Amino acid sequence: MRLDQYLDKKRKVIDRALNRYLPASSTPDRLIEAMRYSLLGGGKRLRPILALASCEAVGGNIDTVLPFACAIEMIHTYSLIHDDLPAMDNDELRRGRPTNHVVFGEALAILAGDALLTEAFRIMGEAALASGVRQRRALQVLTEVAGAVGPRGMVGGQAADIAAERCQADLPLVEYIHVRKTGELIRVSVRAGAILGGARPGQLRQLSRYAEFLGLAFQIADDILDEEGSIQTTGKVTGGDRRHNKATFPAVLGLPASKQRAKELLDQALEELSGFNEAAEPLRQIAQLIVARACLA
Repeated sequence: MRLDQYLDKKRKVIDRALNRYLPASSTPDRLIEAMRYSLLGGGKRLRPILALASCEAVGGNIDTVLPFACAIEMIHTYSLIHDDLPAMDNDELRRGRPTNHVVFGEALAILAGDALLTEAFRIMGEAALASGVRQRRALQVLTEVAGAVGPRGMVGGQAADIAAERCQADLPLVEYIHVRKTGELIRVSVRAGAILGGARPGQLRQLSRYAEFLGLAFQIADDILDEEGSIQTTGKVTGGDRRHNKATFPAVLGLPASKQRAKELLDQALEELSGFNEAAEPLRQIAQLIVARACLA
């Protein structure tokens, strides 16, 4: 399997679906324009692709999970818009383009993020009600997504991340932030695909563990790239973590130990997939790509 071809194919499927879920307004509408600017302005589509790939790994039909995958991407986009705001990380570049608040103003950027979040839950709700979808599975996924992005998940991690700027972070605190701020959304993406794809209990446990290791490895890799990457590779201005005194793995462990930890997490993630056949190969190669990009930076 060629990962680049797989990712390109899945990105196109997701982008077409996102465009259907949030079409351009027939009349001038700055809110819709702001939402589409960030949602359809590029991006790796990692989280929705993980949802589709985990569905395939258990033999499911990706059409069932696609609305939920798109909703997760909307939630991720909302989080990026809000992360970039002056009150948060105050970034002016995202995915190689000016951030949402730079183009549309701070107030509309906040509203665009709010609208993407609520639209995501409307899409999941409609999908749960659609004929042919096992409603209990769909409602379980909807509930898990809400938990993953709320105060016990992504938003709670973001709050802890801001608070940590005012103190000397240690390793347990950094892991606490990373698992919630980044890891929870990655974990629920994988679980969504597995649940909707009809995973057996043992498969769901293994995929959940895979996602936990991957989520932490992803954020460590992101920390490393902020130290060693470039605008060309990351699509944003690097060095922001150090400027904002962020709690990161490199800040606590240094770069060599951070890279080693990412490799260890990769090995653990891959071990969780050892019982799956070639249908899980995209999940294996995605994990390898994430860690390799950072460790070879």
